[in-house]
Amino acid sequence: MPIEIESPEQVGYANIRCNLTESSVSDMPLAALGLDLNALILAYTDHLGKPALRERIAADGENLSPQDVIVTPSAAAALFIVATSLLEKDNHLVVMHPNYATNIETPRAIGCQVDYLRLSFESGFQFDLDQLAALLRPETRLISLTTPHNPTGVTLTEKDLRAAAALAEAKGCYLLVDETYREMNFAGPTPLAASISPRCISVASMSKSYGLPGIRIGWIITRDPNLQETFLAAKEQIFICNSVVDEEIALHVLEQKENILPPILEKNRRNFEIVKTWMEAQKRLEWVEPTGGVVCFPRIKPAADLHVDAFYQILNNQYSTFVGPGHWFGMDRRYMRIGYGWPPAEELIEGLHHISLALEEAKEKRKSRN
Repeated sequence: MPIEIESPEQVGYANIRCNLTESSVSDMPLAALGLDLNALILAYTDHLGKPALRERIAADGENLSPQDVIVTPSAAAALFIVATSLLEKDNHLVVMHPNYATNIETPRAIGCQVDYLRLSFESGFQFDLDQLAALLRPETRLISLTTPHNPTGVTLTEKDLRAAAALAEAKGCYLLVDETYREMNFAGPTPLAASISPRCISVASMSKSYGLPGIRIGWIITRDPNLQETFLAAKEQIFICNSVVDEEIALHVLEQKENILPPILEKNRRNFEIVKTWMEAQKRLEWVEPTGGVVCFPRIKPAADLHVDAFYQILNNQYSTFVGPGHWFGMDRRYMRIGYGWPPAEELIEGLHHISLALEEAKEKRKSRN
């Protein structure tokens, strides 16, 4: 996928002046945790995950226990485990589109039939239950949803989640909900999907909301003991267990979440207001205003007569500013994902200004070519 080849990690952070590509909050330095790891024994861990960590994760949902949780090396690994455990060549998947690559590419590699629950700009990227129901078949094995959604920042309501769960129950398939940004829903977190029904599978991680992508900790939650056994067997074949260091850091952060999350959410709110004010002044861009997460997905207006490739070339090469172009998500390059949770306010403001300048210069370049 282009998103992996063109990611800031591959481009090199030193080559980027304004990084608006990130889909997470600012990375947290280890020193900020005040955590002493010197007494830690670097042994194999419980294959399900550290019991105290699973207890903290399960505590966020009603009717959940630590036995319903498998801690994995990232949400990406969790999604891979779910897809490879549940899907076969003759199965059918319905997945939100656009979406995070792993939710699409792994099922496609398996050879499973894939239909997209397409979110359109014109409909406000809104979830449509009737559209979902129309896509289901007798061979549908899995429905894959994301909320808050990456890259659009739209969210599902509790009513949406319960309706989708009821549909999965009625059709005898499973509902996977990628909830990595759950705590960043502007209206407050919806219930953990796994708490709604045994047919629901929740996946999340420490990467996006806590700024800890470097420790590679995610999880799968399911109340179905048979699924749990299958997922654990898959994890053991791939990873055996998690890093004891990563689990210890994750547990420490979740134990302090009441102190750690509020300042993160406040920074997100301030940065979102910066983006919103900037968007209100744009003549060449339009958006669906996000209702959660730390990303938005504006697009260059169809009527804006400018050279799109030139826009990205100017933005990247002249201003050393990067966004997530639409092709990262299988969308037209007129779309761009702007991450506003990761950069400091000063970098965000400068980067947004560079986007405005690059749009203007791409317009002038179009004129000169005509």
